[in-house]
Amino acid sequence: QVQLVESGGGLVQPGGSLRLSCAVSGLSVGNSALRWYRQVPGKERELVAALYSVGTVAYYPDSVKARFTISKDNAKNTVSLQMDSLKVEDTAVYYCNADDGSTAAGPNGYWGPGTQVTVSS
Repeated sequence: QVQLVESGGGLVQPGGSLRLSCAVSGLSVGNSALRWYRQVPGKERELVAALYSVGTVAYYPDSVKARFTISKDNAKNTVSLQMDSLKVEDTAVYYCNADDGSTAAGPNGYWGPGTQVTVSS
């Protein structure tokens, strides 16, 4: 059974930093596409970082580029999201996603339950 569990969310002031972690079990992060999404009420879920199993190429949308960094630890089977220079508009529930390309993963992969990040003074 595949399970993803996020941690590290919380309240932070604008300009601050947070590091989110996602503990993965049941599949290998080394062989999977890994992504972080975020969602605010009333809006679609937004991709904020992606790391693909081939090579070390990462993707970030312009809204978070140079502020967010995705990484993985193959030994611990975790994926992290370092968020710096946080802005009020980064407030959202953040979700970890992993996709090993298997039939069981389906078209959208596996999801964690999410962790709340609130950026406020």
